[in-house]
Amino acid sequence: MKAMIFAAGLGTRLGEMTRTIPKALADINGRTMLELTAERVVRAGFDDLIVNIHHHPEQMLEEIEKLRQQGYRITVSDESDELLDTAGGLYRARSFFGSEPFLAHNVDEFTDLDLNGMYRQHVESEALATLAVRHRPGNRQLLVDAAGRLRGWRNNATKEEIITVESSRQLEEVGFSGIQVLSPEIFDLMQEGIYSLTSLYLMLARKHPIMTCLHDYGYWFDGGTPENLEKIRAHFGKQEVG
Repeated sequence: MKAMIFAAGLGTRLGEMTRTIPKALADINGRTMLELTAERVVRAGFDDLIVNIHHHPEQMLEEIEKLRQQGYRITVSDESDELLDTAGGLYRARSFFGSEPFLAHNVDEFTDLDLNGMYRQHVESEALATLAVRHRPGNRQLLVDAAGRLRGWRNNATKEEIITVESSRQLEEVGFSGIQVLSPEIFDLMQEGIYSLTSLYLMLARKHPIMTCLHDYGYWFDGGTPENLEKIRAHFGKQEVG
């Protein structure tokens, strides 16, 4: 099975660290984020990977070559000329994917979510996309109905709200975990550009089934800040991640 690891981000929330290294190469107890994410994804059966790169591309290529020497099968999607955000980056890599659903995973998300279970749920539901979500505090929240279908988005700080389908039923707030399973038909509804997957999902949700996979159990860490990196290191210590 195929998977994309989004590793092109600037990592601005990590401050001084990403002036000299890309976020994907941040150290987690002697190993990089990219290595740990690739290991977990491959262990789940997604053994044909594509990784997008932009920030400090030479360092990324060096790390990817090390992983290839360890047996990982990795294709590079080069965005060193222009950072395309998640949807734009995915669309550029579209020729890599075949006719089967595939996984897309942010490089800085650490969780014990059952990726195979999420994949099966996606296939069985015949959704266009299935997003991993959990109940957690945060300003930017997805809005889902009782069936777990995406119906909108809310920014609790600015009070901005987007509703894709008006409903008399109560919508529930959930946080997006940066992991999704996608059907390749989504590429027919996309175009080139610089835009996020969240904005794409909200646009498509008006006419297409964008579903969610709730994982309130277990752990989830976003390694996008120095504080969260320390939490990840402390949580795992020297033990195996995933």
